[in-house]
Order: sequence, then structure tokens, then C-alpha cells
Amino acid sequence: MDYKIADLSLADWGRKEIDLAEAEMPGLVALKERYRHRKPLAGAKITGSLHMTIQTAVLIETLVELGAQVRWASCNIFSTQDNAAAAIAQRGIPVFAWKGETLNDYWWCTLQALSWEEGPDLIVDDGGDATLMVHEGYRLEEQYKQTGKLPEVDAENAEMRIVQELLINQLTIDPDKWHRAVKCLRGVSEETTTGVHRLYQRRNEGTLLFPAINVNDSVTKSKFDNLYGCRESLADGIKRGTDIMVAGKIVMICGYGDVGKGCAQSMRGLGARVVISEIDPICALQAAMEGYEVNTVENMVEIADIFITATGNCDVIRVDHILKMKNNAILCNIGHFDNEIQVNKLYEMEGVEKVNIKPQVIFKNIQFGRTAPIIPIINIMRKRHSKTLFFSPADFSDKLWTINFHSIKQHLTIDIYNRCFRKIPTVLQALFIVNPSLCLSIISQDIFMPAG
Repeated sequence: MDYKIADLSLADWGRKEIDLAEAEMPGLVALKERYRHRKPLAGAKITGSLHMTIQTAVLIETLVELGAQVRWASCNIFSTQDNAAAAIAQRGIPVFAWKGETLNDYWWCTLQALSWEEGPDLIVDDGGDATLMVHEGYRLEEQYKQTGKLPEVDAENAEMRIVQELLINQLTIDPDKWHRAVKCLRGVSEETTTGVHRLYQRRNEGTLLFPAINVNDSVTKSKFDNLYGCRESLADGIKRGTDIMVAGKIVMICGYGDVGKGCAQSMRGLGARVVISEIDPICALQAAMEGYEVNTVENMVEIADIFITATGNCDVIRVDHILKMKNNAILCNIGHFDNEIQVNKLYEMEGVEKVNIKPQVIFKNIQFGRTAPIIPIINIMRKRHSKTLFFSPADFSDKLWTINFHSIKQHLTIDIYNRCFRKIPTVLQALFIVNPSLCLSIISQDIFMPAG
């Protein structure tokens, strides 16, 4: 069997949880029941780079029921639920994911998910890593063809160097792999804010190689995942990680987009004093108008008890900030990527002791300087609750509407397309919550339009 997971014996447990999760995902269940006999995705080869959770397993099985062939990897080294991966592997579906992957493991898994005989027809992406690998592989193949020499690893970013090393090693085995993949690809759906920004950047540079659907800006996705999902997941992650009482503590939230708004509501609801840092003046004004104190990390670094990064940016909390924090201050990242806190630079410093307390909870014992803070650092599994939603098409059902990429006879122009569910009357959006099957009978097909 073509898979790599932690433990196949967890499959029965995963199957029971999948059955429970379907009760909270009526949109996918309705789509599966309505179209399973028509097999509208018959022949489609779909690569997924998306958190390998129980809810993702429901999506994967829906795609398979509708006729697709699927290969899957997680989009985050921390977020895989090993029982979910085991249940999918037991069904004979290729899956490459386990909790606690290294970065080398992670990119190897992404490569396996993209490794078809010719290439995938569709990519279901979250954060843009699968899309990045295709584009970087294509670029390196072009360079190899032009020079006749293997390209050198030249990226400054340590993680990107891992990607390049992996791709350059593949060049000697199959020097046309990514060109074949691009010819096959009808498009990608992208779920996360940062991933969509990457796509717009490529389009503006003229380097985007295939069409893309901006799922993130679908209102049902951005609100129910980023806002309400993170409102649930943050408190859950902190409590599971530390068992602390949040009430009465000072919580510094970096970023006040939809994710930051959900985090602020979560912490305020538990009785914390919430302080916001935000570079965007409109978002900062929104925070102030909601009654939150708006301040800078520098002003709060010696005062706050909990720091939460939710920006999508790099190095929001730096080592010099960490060294000033009080003993047992808690650092959390709920942004999509893991580089918002300078954890790797902290590892490199002498006198820093790393102690794993439990999965995803690391204590840093800093033994030098005037202070010796012990800093628990948690990577919040933001997707834990973001998918268990009654609202559909929210997020996962949005993903499933990529069926249109497969059904459109001719290739779309290379551009970024918005999901146009918002163009459907509000009454039908509400009807989807109450009766997905009836709504599907009214909406015969989805519509795409260029994002502009």
C-alpha cells in the first residue's frame, strides 16, 4: 500500500470519529448522497495538502465517493490526527502524514502527494505549499534544461533550502516531472489568507502556472473558519497544553484580522484582559472600538502573561522579546505558518534548554542573563474546531465545489477566481444550513468569476 503514517492500528478509532464528524458536516454528506451515483469526479486525480484531521477524512472520502483518485499530505507538521490518517490508509487511499513530522518529513510527504504518473488534475491546497513545490520544481527544471547542469541550492530561507534539495535530487531521476504536472493541472483551490496572497503575488509577477480558486475570501469560509473556528480552537489548545486558568491574566494578541478577532473574543470570554497589537490602522481602530486596549509588543513584553501570534507574518515575536518576558509567560502561534515566533533562533542560542512536556507543548528554560524565564511555547491546532461546522458550503464544502474545475471542458485562463456563492440569494445560503439536499436541488451549478 502507498502510504506513510504513524500507526495503522489506530484505524478503528479513526473510523468511529469519522462517523461522529459526519453528523456535523451535513453539506458534504448531502453532496455525497446526491452525486455518488453520477460520479462527477470520475477520472479526476486530486492532490490534497490540508490538515489531516478527522474532518479532512470526511472530505477525502467524499471526493472518493464522487469518483476521484486522491493522494494526501498534511499542510502542517503538528496538526495531523494519527487515527484519522490511519482510517484513510486502511481504505487504501494514499496518505502521507503523522503528528510531529520534521520539516524534511513534511516536504517529503508533500512530494509524495504530488507524485502521480503524469500529474494531478487538481490541487486542494491550504497555505500554498503544494503550489509552491510545483512552481519551484518547474523553475528548477527550466534552469536545468537551459544550463545542462544541476542547479545549486541558493535559497536564504532554511526551509526553502530543504525544498530545493529535495527537488534537485529528483531532477536526476525525472527531469520533466513538474512540466508534465503543469500540463495536467486544471487548477488549485487555496484556503488560507497567506496562501491566497502568495497566489496574487505570482499572478502579478506573471509566474502563476495554472488557474486558482480563492476559497479563503468566500464569506462562509473566512468567517466560520478564521473567526469562529479560531474562537473555539484557541481556548481548547491553551487548556489542553497548560491547564491554566485564563481569567485575570493579561493576553497579548498580535493581529486583529478575522483570526485575531476570534482569539480576542475567546480570551475575553474566559475573563482575560485582552491587549491587541496591529499594524493596519483600520483593524487597530476596530479593536479600539470593540473596547480592547491597543498597544505594541515592546510595551507589553514584560507585562503580559500570554502572547498569541495571529498575523501570517514572520518574526512577530523575536528572541529579544522572549528574553524580556516574565517567568512562565506562554507563547502561542495560531497563524498558519510556524515562523511568527523566532523559535529556531532561540534553539540556536547557548544556555537554552528544550524540554518536551507533551505533544505540541515545549518548555524553553533560558539559563542566562538577568532573568531565567521558563517559556511554554504552544502551536495551536487551529483546525481542531474550524471544520466541525453545520454551515455549508463553509470551507470544506467550498473545497468540494472545485468539481467545476474538473467539469469545465476547456482550461480556464490562468487567473485567480473567486467562489461566487455570495451571489446566491441569502435565503438559499440560510437554506443550506437547514436543508442542504433541498438547496442542492435549487442550485444546479456553481459559478466562477475572475477575482479582478
